[in-house]
Amino acid sequence: MRIIAGTWRGRRLTPLGKGDGQASLRPTPDRVRESLFSMLGSMDVIEGARVLDLFAGTGALGFEALSRGADCATFVENGRVGQKLVTQNIAALNADADLLAMDATRLRSCVQDPFDLVFLDPPYGKGLGALALGAALAGGWIAPEATIVWEENAPQQAPAGFAHVD
Repeated sequence: MRIIAGTWRGRRLTPLGKGDGQASLRPTPDRVRESLFSMLGSMDVIEGARVLDLFAGTGALGFEALSRGADCATFVENGRVGQKLVTQNIAALNADADLLAMDATRLRSCVQDPFDLVFLDPPYGKGLGALALGAALAGGWIAPEATIVWEENAPQQAPAGFAHVD
């Protein structure tokens, strides 16, 4: 895996290795990230964004956003393998980012400014995305007018107060 564009273009992220089968680590492929960030760029939501990467895994989505001009990123990951990968990537890129080693479905109240770009990529088919989004909303993690990117194996309904874009 590598950073597609921006200041870290071409930089490789820490290899997944054997991964962690129980953690369901499945990094977003380069081509998918390229398409996603093309869309986000046309929406003008990356530059200066405060990024929250829930179920971060390797952190590829948050690091791509930082490379493309986001101000900072917070990664939430509860798997040990994912935590190690994010920590190594933060160090390798000298990124303005931090890692919260916790369950994304059980977020406590946010103690910093809310986030305006949120990546939500939970393990598929377990209903964790809706739980995490609910926890983030209840805890004040999400700014008004935030853009949420939610990747699941089936279409998801936009929760009340959100508009489905694509």
